[in-house]
Formats: sequence, C-alpha cells, structure tokens
Amino acid sequence: MVTQSHYDLAQEIGRWLTTKNWQITTAESCTGGGIGYALTSVPGSSAWFEGGFITYSNRLKQDLLGVPEATLNEFGAVSAETAEAMAQGARQAAGTELAIAVTGLAGPGGGSVAKPVGLVWFGLAWPTGTRSWAITFDGDRETVRNGTIAEALRCFEKIS
Repeated sequence: MVTQSHYDLAQEIGRWLTTKNWQITTAESCTGGGIGYALTSVPGSSAWFEGGFITYSNRLKQDLLGVPEATLNEFGAVSAETAEAMAQGARQAAGTELAIAVTGLAGPGGGSVAKPVGLVWFGLAWPTGTRSWAITFDGDRETVRNGTIAEALRCFEKIS
C-alpha cells in the first residue's frame, strides 16, 4: 500500500520529470520495488517512469547493473560506490535521463558498528552527473524502508 505521503511525493517527481521531458528508472535493493510501486501509483506515470531493477543480490547488481565485482568486494553492497554504480548502470540499461538507486540495511539484523541497521546509501545519475548520500534511519524494517522510499522520491532535489 502506498502512503499518502509517498503518493504526493511521486506526483511531485512526476511533475518535475514532465517539465524536463525526462524519464526515470530505479535500482532497488533494500526497498524491494517499493519506489517503483510508489511511482506507478500515479495515473499517467508511464509517461515518465521507464521501469526498475530489483537487485537484492550482489550477483544481480553485477549482472543487470554492471556493478564491478571489485567495487562490491572493496566497499560492500551498502556503500557510496555501489549506490553510484547501481544508478549509473540502471540509467544506461534503461536508457533514461535519471536513475535513483538504493542499497541499505533495513534490519532487523545484519548491521555492524561501521554499517548499522538503518544505514541506506542513495545513488543518483543524470546526464551531467552522479552523486551519492547516506541516511541512517531509526526504527524497524518497515520504518527504514518507508523512509528510504520517501527520500528516493525527493531525489530530484539533489540535482545541481
């Protein structure tokens, strides 16, 4: 189920994409398709949403998005480097102007001191740039995933 907040954010990014005549694709790990689900809740989203990749495993991050094995080995799946590589790979594979990628630890287990539960890396790729940023969300698995979806839907605010 899409929350009202997610729906409102999806409408906002859809309006922004429409004004630029851009399309977006997603590369999702910890959200398991939730960003795409939120985007497609908006009627007419097919005009600006091309599709998405759910790459939960490292193998699919490599095979579908072209994330280098060396990146995964050196920095891990939950890292700036992997998030950026996911976004770049998704953008290239889908042929869109914009791609948002998320990779993180939704919990309840799997965290460490260096990478705690709730840590999510976001990657964003567009025609003239790539960037990443991280947020550590407090709360249970659902809270982390919902926060991640909301932040991803605001990604266009990060383009400079």
